[in-house]
Amino acid sequence: MTHPKIPLAGVIGSPIAHSRSPNIHGHWLKTLGLPGHYIPMKVEAEDLESVLRTLPKAGFVGVNVTIPHKERVLEIADLSTDRATLIGAANTLVFRKDGKIQADNTDGYGFMKNLEAAGTSWTPAAGPAALFGAGGAARAVIAALLQAGVPEIMISNRTRVRAEALQADFGKRIQVVDWVQAGNMLDDAALVVNTTSLGMIGNPPLRVPLDGLRKNTLVTDLVYTPLKTRLLQTAEEMGCATVDGLGMLLHQAVPGFERWFGERPTVDSATRAAALR
Repeated sequence: MTHPKIPLAGVIGSPIAHSRSPNIHGHWLKTLGLPGHYIPMKVEAEDLESVLRTLPKAGFVGVNVTIPHKERVLEIADLSTDRATLIGAANTLVFRKDGKIQADNTDGYGFMKNLEAAGTSWTPAAGPAALFGAGGAARAVIAALLQAGVPEIMISNRTRVRAEALQADFGKRIQVVDWVQAGNMLDDAALVVNTTSLGMIGNPPLRVPLDGLRKNTLVTDLVYTPLKTRLLQTAEEMGCATVDGLGMLLHQAVPGFERWFGERPTVDSATRAAALR
């Protein structure tokens, strides 16, 4: 008697115990009644390539990739999407039937879908965006915003040279602002995005003056622990529309799940509850 293979997927990083992705994918597998498992795996840098080459032999159809491996997996992958190449990092791998590893980056997709799902009045053409941070998450957000038609993106990072690298990579619509002047970006911003880990539980706060925020500005924070960061709380008190960072995590997971397990899941209140469980 033969039995069909049960597809396996998971998330690779170091550390990994904090990841909410197993909750999200496990919830979708259960509610959609699909066979499959999603497993968190702590993998160190020196083992990354050997693990990725071995997983398909054990029945894995793909994995998510998180810190600190998002850039390295692009070098390992046999194929990569245009957006992963542009961003310079990947968070979603598909193990193809021909044996090749395909890399993609769905972070920008997740970011834009989160803003869309929030139902605010913001549109990409509303005006400049102001970003705090210049890491991998910033690269994904910048690529998505530029593609959507945001006219200008102001970036401020504690290390200016990293922001200048983004300007060199993404072009004339990027403007770099010194970190000590970061608060000045808010005066003209239609959208404000924190892509740093500042304000996350256990990390230092985001110490940027926020008095320049205007009531018609949309403010979002990629940090989701806590769900309501000081940035979002202050923005709400000043009359701004706000969007928390959990939705980005949920929406970026959708394309990978669909590729691995064959059905497209829905992000809803039950998914949010499962992620926070």
